[in-house]
Amino acid sequence: MEFTAVFEKVPEGYIAFVEELPGANTQGATLEEARENLREAIELVLEANRTLAEESIQGRQVVKERLVAAA
Repeated sequence: MEFTAVFEKVPEGYIAFVEELPGANTQGATLEEARENLREAIELVLEANRTLAEESIQGRQVVKERLVAAA
């Protein structure tokens, strides 16, 4: 799966977010720093969402399986 990263030049450097993943946003003094920070933000958002989902289904009968999605 691929994401669309958006970088905006601001006086302090760059702000960045992912179009498809609300909450994945960050900033950096340079474009490369903003890119790296955004990769980390994506990982953190996905991890937090996974934890919340696990908590919400705890004790319930569910089927879990891998799903690959083409964007």
